[in-house]
Amino acid sequence: MAKSYVKFQTPGDVQKKVLEAVELAKNSGVIRKGTNEATKAIERGEAKLVVIAEDVDPEEIVMHLPVLCAEKKIPYVYVAEKKALGNAAGLGVQSAAIAITKAGAGESVMKEILSKIGGGEARAPAPAAQAAAAPAKKEKATAPKKKAEKTEKKAGEAEAPAPAAPGA
Repeated sequence: MAKSYVKFQTPGDVQKKVLEAVELAKNSGVIRKGTNEATKAIERGEAKLVVIAEDVDPEEIVMHLPVLCAEKKIPYVYVAEKKALGNAAGLGVQSAAIAITKAGAGESVMKEILSKIGGGEARAPAPAAQAAAAPAKKEKATAPKKKAEKTEKKAGEAEAPAPAAPGA
């Protein structure tokens, strides 16, 4: 039975590459092992790829990870078994989640995985979207300035000496 937190099925060949990337990162890079450590890496923006096991029970242990990854625009992928994930990370026990923070020798494998799952640069906003958003920010920044100029003019007018009354 598919778990509710599993948003998509990861093909078997990609799962093998992911486990290979975890092993390479363990040997020459940096990985964060376990749900708590993976969560911290995601929140801090350190994670380059998050690997989540599909057979986690209870689901609530890793249910927040896909949502958090999507919010932080960090690519994530699923593997079938937490036992295989733990073994790839060099643990003698199962692991529900792993975050790769530095790929090390597995950099080329990571790039291949990200291209297959549509992560990496594909998740960044398109340049056209950035250009469209820029003028809106600029207008907001200049609007208070115009208001400040008007306030200064009014203050300047009030400070000018009043003309002397005739016959005084």
